[in-house]
Amino acid sequence: MRFHPSEEQLAIQDAVRGTLEDVWPKSRVQAFVEGEADFDAESWAALMALGLGGLLLPEDKGGAGLALLDAAMVAEVAGQAAAAGPLAAQMLTAMTVSKSKNEAAQAHLEKLASGESIATFAFGGEWLPETWDATPDKGSVRFVQSASAANLFLLGTAGGGIALVEAGEGVTVEPVKSSDRTRRLSTVTFAGAKAYQLFEAGDPFVARIFDAALVLTAADALGGAQYCVDLSVAYAKEREQFGQPIGRFQALKHQLAQMALEVEPSRALVWYAGYAHDADLPDAARAAAMAKAHLADRFVSVARAAVAAHGGIGYTWEYGLNNWFRRSLFDRAYLGSPAIHRARSADLAGW
Repeated sequence: MRFHPSEEQLAIQDAVRGTLEDVWPKSRVQAFVEGEADFDAESWAALMALGLGGLLLPEDKGGAGLALLDAAMVAEVAGQAAAAGPLAAQMLTAMTVSKSKNEAAQAHLEKLASGESIATFAFGGEWLPETWDATPDKGSVRFVQSASAANLFLLGTAGGGIALVEAGEGVTVEPVKSSDRTRRLSTVTFAGAKAYQLFEAGDPFVARIFDAALVLTAADALGGAQYCVDLSVAYAKEREQFGQPIGRFQALKHQLAQMALEVEPSRALVWYAGYAHDADLPDAARAAAMAKAHLADRFVSVARAAVAAHGGIGYTWEYGLNNWFRRSLFDRAYLGSPAIHRARSADLAGW
C-alpha cells in the first residue's frame, strides 16, 4: 500500500477545497446555519460539477471509477469546510445502485452521477444493519440529512437489506431539531413508497456499504478536527496579549500541540480503513469500526479544546467555531456511538 496520498488524490482534494472556498466561505456557512433550509443548492451544484456524484461509479457506467479511499479524501475536505449537502450518501448511493442487479434502479444512475437527483441515507441513526426495522411499506427512520431536498433515499430495510426509495407519494418528512445546523435532520416515514430492492437482508454487500459509510463519517471528522487545529493555531499567532502573540505562551503551546497530536496520528486510521475496504482485506470491517469510533471521539475533544484556546470569542455565535463543535457531536452519534463500534471491533477481532 501507499503510505502517502498520490498526486492525483491531492489534486482532487485541492479542487474540492478550492471550490468550497469559492462557494462555501465561512460567511456562507454562518448564513446557512441561521436559516431554516436543510440543503444549499449552489454549493451542491458546484461540487457535482467536479464529478463527485459519480466518483465511485465504474467508468463504463459514466463515473470516475475511483475507490473509497479517494472518496474519503473528498469527505475530509468537506468536513474541513462544514459542507452542507449529503455528499457521502450521494457517492455511496450511486455505487450501491451500480452494484445491484436491479436494472430499473440503475436508470437513476445518470442523474445520481450528475447530482441532478439528490440521494441521502435512511439508515436509522444509531443502529447497525441487523437492527434496521423500516421498509418502503412502513416504518420511520430518524436522523435523515437533507430529507426535504432528497429525490432518493438509500433505505436500510428490516433485517439488514437495502432499497432505493423515490421521494413523493408514500414518503413523509418531518424536520427535527438537531445540534448540527450544517446538516439538518428529519424523521422520514415510509408508507407504500415507490422502491427498488437493491440487496436482500443478509447480503454481505450491505455490511460493506455500511462500513463504507463509517469510513466517510470518520473522514468528515478528520477534516473537521484538522480545521479546529488550523483555526486555533492561526488565532494564537494573531491574537496579542501583554504585547506579544498568545501563541508564545507555554501553556497554550502545549494545548495546541496536544490538539495536533490527537489529529495527525488518527489520519492513518482513516487512510488504512479506506485502503482495507478497497483491497477487501480480512480486517476491513474492523478498521472501519475503529476509524469511526476513534475519529469521532478525537473530533469532539479537539473541537472543545479549540473553543478553550480561543478564549471568550470561541464561545460566541458570530465567530462560528460552534458550527464545527456541533458537527463533531453529529459525527460521534451518527451510525452508532464510539462505544458501539469499539465493542463491534472487539467482536470482529475475536476478543
